[in-house]
Amino acid sequence: MRLLLVEDDSMIGAAAQQGLRHEGHTVDWVRDGREAEAAASAGAYDVVLLDLGLPRKDGLAVLRSWRSRGIQVPVVIVTARDAVSDRVAGLDAGADDYP
Repeated sequence: MRLLLVEDDSMIGAAAQQGLRHEGHTVDWVRDGREAEAAASAGAYDVVLLDLGLPRKDGLAVLRSWRSRGIQVPVVIVTARDAVSDRVAGLDAGADDYP
């Protein structure tokens, strides 16, 4: 499976990338919202793991942009924001899951 990991924290990103690769996945890791927009436009991903608190462009803004441009790759939001209002906003923006 080819995954796009969008995470600005280097420790979290490196650990997630290593773990996912160990499980046999191909992982492209980008560290800000603008890189995420470009990567999703240029690549064919099976799923995107998307953080919300990103530099250069917030994760929800990235997700809304993808959906408005017809990019329908499944998106799982991975973030420390766990309030019900955050979950509702993420799902309303087009996320497929917000565990």
